[in-house]
Amino acid sequence: MSQRALDNLIKLMSGLPGLGPRSARRAVLHLITKKETVMRPLARALSDAAESVITCEICGNLDTVSPCEICQSPSRDQNTLCVVESVADIWAIERAGHYSGLYHVLGGLLSAIDGIQPEDLGLDRLEKRIVDNNMGEVILALSATVNGQTTAHYISDIIEDKGINITGLARGIPVGGELDYLDDSTITTAFKSRKKIS
Repeated sequence: MSQRALDNLIKLMSGLPGLGPRSARRAVLHLITKKETVMRPLARALSDAAESVITCEICGNLDTVSPCEICQSPSRDQNTLCVVESVADIWAIERAGHYSGLYHVLGGLLSAIDGIQPEDLGLDRLEKRIVDNNMGEVILALSATVNGQTTAHYISDIIEDKGINITGLARGIPVGGELDYLDDSTITTAFKSRKKIS
């Protein structure tokens, strides 16, 4: 492998969340020294994922089929919808193993500074989904940040007159906390202690 190829690999790896240049160099060195047992299988897995993983047309989850397995599952509570910012939040909630309803991924949060408006998040599509499917409860499982709370209030405002029970996760989640970084117990407690949003 040429130095240019190594430098390119380090540069690509350092662009991943949680990896800076130093961590990327260590990861690349590990991959190179374990070429047959780690690097080649990883390259195949990355290629397979790039070809087969798609976004669910209904909820925004990632899966190899659309609608995704969660949307298709007859064992899920079809009357409850959990609104999350990202797919990572679905994975965190599913890992906790307490919630059995459906999901809706926004793909971001409202942010005046970043210029993210309601139409950028498809909030009209969310409203239509809630109404068309006659949801009984909408859980706004958004981060306890300014943008997360702004988004939750906006969604609450557009569906509050639809006769739907709108709840949010309990504030056992720290302010500024993100779901993906919380332990399973905290997520489970937050779900059990959710409250109506007024």
